[in-house]
Amino acid sequence: MELSREEYKLLVEKAPIMIWRSDLSMGCDYFNEIWLNFTGRSMEQEVGNGWAEGVHPDDFDRCLKIYTDNFAKRESFEMFYRLRRSDGAYRWIFDRGVPFSDLDGAFKGFIGSCIDVTERIEAQNALDKACQAEIKTLRGFLPICSYCKKIRNDKNYWEQLEIYIGEHSDASFTHGICPDCATKIMGEFE
Repeated sequence: MELSREEYKLLVEKAPIMIWRSDLSMGCDYFNEIWLNFTGRSMEQEVGNGWAEGVHPDDFDRCLKIYTDNFAKRESFEMFYRLRRSDGAYRWIFDRGVPFSDLDGAFKGFIGSCIDVTERIEAQNALDKACQAEIKTLRGFLPICSYCKKIRNDKNYWEQLEIYIGEHSDASFTHGICPDCATKIMGEFE
């Protein structure tokens, strides 16, 4: 079954993804309704390089380099960047662009699709943070003898607590005797 022009237009405008197209100038000449609703801007504001006004400043240079490098090579690309949503919040976008040609095979520009992946990025960041915290905790464990209180070092040798800590920190030790030990030791001498 072949789709009519109107059916294709409906698919492009109502698909649950943002769609864009660029021409030979590398400027964008089309954004679907979903994109425009996301950004809260008009087609006139977005065309050309207007869409780039919504890219987060920290992501702009990297985003532009990926786009221009792949445009010049006429190769597909994928990238993540933050794009300002209509409410002013920046959302993480996964953007995939592919070159397209006319019916005669002449290169005409790129067509791209974007999806909001903010929840996925935030979940991954939270997981990474939790993993790093767990690794930090695990690295903080010291193998210590519960009887003599010596610590096993990285070379699998047992050494006095003072020596180990002195070699792994700026701590210096002075020795004294606590009241409990003093009482116990004095009792042994009597």
